[in-house]
Amino acid sequence: MGAARGADEKTRVAPRPALDRTLGRARYAVAQGARVAWYMSHYLLARRLSGPFNRPDEPRFEPQAEEGDPGRIRAAFLALFARDRANIEAGLYPAPHDVGVDQALTAMRDSARFFADLPNVDRRRLERAGAEVRAANDRARYPAYYLQNFHYQTGGWLTPESAALYDMQVEVLFGGAADAMRRIALGALARGMRGRDQRRLHLLDVGCGNGRFLAQTLGAFPKLNATGLDLSPAYVEAARARLAPWPQADAVVGAAETIPFDDGAFEAAVSVYLFHELPPRIRRDVARELARVMAPGATLVVADSLQSGDAADLDRMLEYFPVGFHEPYFKSYLGEDLIALFEDVGFAHIETELAFLTKVLRFARR
Repeated sequence: MGAARGADEKTRVAPRPALDRTLGRARYAVAQGARVAWYMSHYLLARRLSGPFNRPDEPRFEPQAEEGDPGRIRAAFLALFARDRANIEAGLYPAPHDVGVDQALTAMRDSARFFADLPNVDRRRLERAGAEVRAANDRARYPAYYLQNFHYQTGGWLTPESAALYDMQVEVLFGGAADAMRRIALGALARGMRGRDQRRLHLLDVGCGNGRFLAQTLGAFPKLNATGLDLSPAYVEAARARLAPWPQADAVVGAAETIPFDDGAFEAAVSVYLFHELPPRIRRDVARELARVMAPGATLVVADSLQSGDAADLDRMLEYFPVGFHEPYFKSYLGEDLIALFEDVGFAHIETELAFLTKVLRFARR
């Protein structure tokens, strides 16, 4: 009887991990499905409310790449979430908490802000007015390339209103996939830091914006010493507020091409969606600065847009992006050899992973 009872207990206990995985996958699918539906509905409504892209007196946008297969584009979108869930089950980072009362209230507030600002974005898009902030800000304080309304957004990168709107705008643009794409970069970072005591690691997020990726990272590694760097005081203030739960984390104002830290100060660094917004010469300056402030053996993760040829079905979309969303340096970025860029300044390429519209590169400092 005792042996039988023991075997029976094992039978009851053994399925629990599988059951937990099944329940976790179900919760994940419901939450991510709800997010995608929410942001995709905003995207479709915004398209309906917005005016036509081409002005009557201008030539129409004519892409060079062939139109992609919608089925394969959808498959790439779904593969992103499958990879995200696999990373969660592998223990690289915790499952996101995207659905709840607090999140719903925030989503409603952000939705109202998004649609209130949409007419301003549309006006700039139709007028091709992407450099308004140059007239309103001190050129001696900011480089000229930075004083633009990237994505035709209100205030460029320089106002609290822009920092508050950014997350919503990006999620709408990517149909609810932006956070999932960022988490793939977090998975690469977790692999690079595997086996190391997070309490002894110092991470730098270059171009941290309003701190969204840093908060994701600290949610997975709550004892990590983390510093965000961004040129926008408004975005840095937003990042500091977001990082408040972690006393060992902070954000500072500074330029990526002149990082205000000592040589070899960091054992890890990340850059998320920064390099496509930099002129070619500045990309090289930033890469050299990253090499300078990172210790030998340090992990660097760069997550940015796909480039031409990475996924043929998406090339047409990439061609439209700099035209439709005012990304003045995106065209040169599409042909930039990022691996060579970093290898030339002292990094060894470890891995490349494609995550829908994002490419994640991991390097080690030689």
